[in-house]
Amino acid sequence: MPHPCVAYGCGKTAEDDVTLFKFPKDPLEFRKWEKQVQRTRNDWVATPNSYLCSEHFGREYFEPKHSSPKLKPGAVPTVFVRPHCTHCYGVGCRSCLPAVQQQSSREDRESTGRPPSKKAKVLNKVNKAPPPQAAPEGNIPGFDWGTYLEKETSVAASVTCFRHVPMCEHWDDITVGMKVEVLNTNAVLPSKVYWIATVIQIAGYKALMRYEGFEHDSSHDFWCSLVSGEVNPIGWCAMTSKLLVPPQDVKQNIPDWKEYLMSKLVGANTLPVDFYIKLTESMKPSVKVGMRVEVVDPKHVSRTRGASVMSVVGGRLQLMYADQSEAPDNATSDFWCHIWSPLVHPVGWSFRVGHAIKGPVKNAEAASNIVKGNANSTSLLFKKPRFVYMNGGFFEKGMKLEAIDPLNLGSICVATVQKVLLDGYLMVAIDGSTSDSNSDWFCYHASSHSILPINFCKKNNIPLTVPNGYDSHTFKWEEYLNETKAKAAPARLFNTDYPGYGFSPNMKLEAVDLMEPRLVCVATVKRCVGRLLLIHFDGWEDEFDQWVDHDSPDIYPVGWCEIMGYQLQPPPESIELQPGEIQASQKQKCKPLNSGKRRKRNAKKRLSLDGAKRNTGWNPEVTDSSHPKELEDLGHDPNVPLVEPKMEPQEQEICAVQVKVEEMEMETPIHPPESPRTAPLVAVKQEEEGEPTQKDPRWVAKQKAAQEERVQREEAAETSPEVGCVEQNISGEKSCAERSDNMDQSSGDDCSREDVTERKAEK
Repeated sequence: MPHPCVAYGCGKTAEDDVTLFKFPKDPLEFRKWEKQVQRTRNDWVATPNSYLCSEHFGREYFEPKHSSPKLKPGAVPTVFVRPHCTHCYGVGCRSCLPAVQQQSSREDRESTGRPPSKKAKVLNKVNKAPPPQAAPEGNIPGFDWGTYLEKETSVAASVTCFRHVPMCEHWDDITVGMKVEVLNTNAVLPSKVYWIATVIQIAGYKALMRYEGFEHDSSHDFWCSLVSGEVNPIGWCAMTSKLLVPPQDVKQNIPDWKEYLMSKLVGANTLPVDFYIKLTESMKPSVKVGMRVEVVDPKHVSRTRGASVMSVVGGRLQLMYADQSEAPDNATSDFWCHIWSPLVHPVGWSFRVGHAIKGPVKNAEAASNIVKGNANSTSLLFKKPRFVYMNGGFFEKGMKLEAIDPLNLGSICVATVQKVLLDGYLMVAIDGSTSDSNSDWFCYHASSHSILPINFCKKNNIPLTVPNGYDSHTFKWEEYLNETKAKAAPARLFNTDYPGYGFSPNMKLEAVDLMEPRLVCVATVKRCVGRLLLIHFDGWEDEFDQWVDHDSPDIYPVGWCEIMGYQLQPPPESIELQPGEIQASQKQKCKPLNSGKRRKRNAKKRLSLDGAKRNTGWNPEVTDSSHPKELEDLGHDPNVPLVEPKMEPQEQEICAVQVKVEEMEMETPIHPPESPRTAPLVAVKQEEEGEPTQKDPRWVAKQKAAQEERVQREEAAETSPEVGCVEQNISGEKSCAERSDNMDQSSGDDCSREDVTERKAEK
């Protein structure tokens, strides 16, 4: 006899093309599964022979690369269908609203004696609404990616293209057409209310959305960050007792909002219930402030030097060098890089592979003691390079190849292997610029994307930078090898893997300027050649382009800086500066951290958003509260909070993701766009300025305006019965006829309120 699925409303067997999973033998895991099922089946009790089908588990709980579905250890069922209410059969009514909302509504009525008029509620909310907070001085507004993408008519690279960013593995759950609950910025109420929106376009962490009801009208579309905490799955408002209010600018006449929403939500996808839980876990920093590392010395790229972590922002490390003897007065010498960057290594790496280091460790015993004293600097945090076999035909000293110039990342040059280190590392130098001290040698791993076989540039139509005395147009590798009596590195030794990626030319992203790695800039993918991407910084000349690997940790999706609280450098033309600021910024040049003989003639002049004040420094958020005392003395503020994503309530795990229509008690009627209620705001403003007397012209104008408003409201109530009907469909409180009566009563309340104001003015 086949075993059916025990979930509510399912009952599927193996004959229904699903995989059945038996309840786990572990008592704790068994109890977790049972509790999940009991949320939709109250009196049900699990047995050792109970089964759940694969449709009740999120895709993140399955092992990848398996022909048949296989659950990961610790998997918990989270996808269930909520039973329909016996009163409304799932449409929504007062019986199936959250108990918290019913209790709060009942307590409000008991405390006030009778429900206050609608106008009194609106006035009360307007009076309590805080005034808009002005941006503090020096606060730089965030770059508007949505407007920029529409202006450039470009698309943004997907989050799934970046393996080192939060939610990369789960971003396939986000699709165009998905329904979510978002903040309604087109509502009458000044307090926060929500409405259902559809995802129209996805750009990195950003999404273009459209409120339900606007249909094909794109005039009210808006951009929103999908990881801001303001985007919620369908059913979130019901779980948190939030109001669902339609936008006031909806032009079309929708007599029944419930029926309309039902037709839109049936079969639609929504945000996973554990979306923000996964986001929080993926944003946890793995590196602690104060941890010691070894990093490439920007002034002498052939050696490394010791440094300690000052701050961590989204995996990017701000490193302070242990030796500050070369730092300028009243400043600290620091360096920015990602924890997965090939420029940073755990303590002891230089001694292990035979790389030069500033202030090197003399012997193995001393190196062992340093590693033991720095237990936090575990090699597991660093990205390990690909394993290579060094025996039987490996790179040799003197072999020729093509390599990306580490001091000019937009150029691919003729290069030579100068030294072979351990663990597959090589010391490479650019031909024609080798210094006597070998200070411009650079360390590359044999699997690095930065070293390429000869004729790579010729095959891919890329300009090759040749040594001095040679013409790039007539340069031929065969002749050069004969003249130098050298041999080319075999093509089989290079990393030619092409796993495929989602990048394509003209895609927008956020990229680190590797010549000044503290800056993250608006950028575009200019070319895709095998594993390599040519990154162009928007608003800058082509000479500043940089080659990076498609798997580089120095490129990020659109919106990464916003969620991490890091400053994004916009294109220069988008920065509006005063004439004096422009002149000051033109005089100021930004010195690259990587210096050398082949530095560009015209140093790149980055315009930061604070104009000529860019040298004052900007310290991003520190993700760890345990800061070394010496870092606090340097003036770095360790208490800047990060924007924490909003946690979802546990009850959401059982929300049905197919259909969920909310029915809330409305606090104000929904007025059509033709008659906006501006009179209450005017009244509040006049009361704040002072109470005029009867002889004051302001008092006469106020009385006249109030009389005209009452007449208009009465006419609107008589000619627009659909206003009451819309409110009845959302809240289910009263009928259209009762709305009309209450409006007359509300008018009486207004007259009484104005009489009291007159008596106060006479006194």
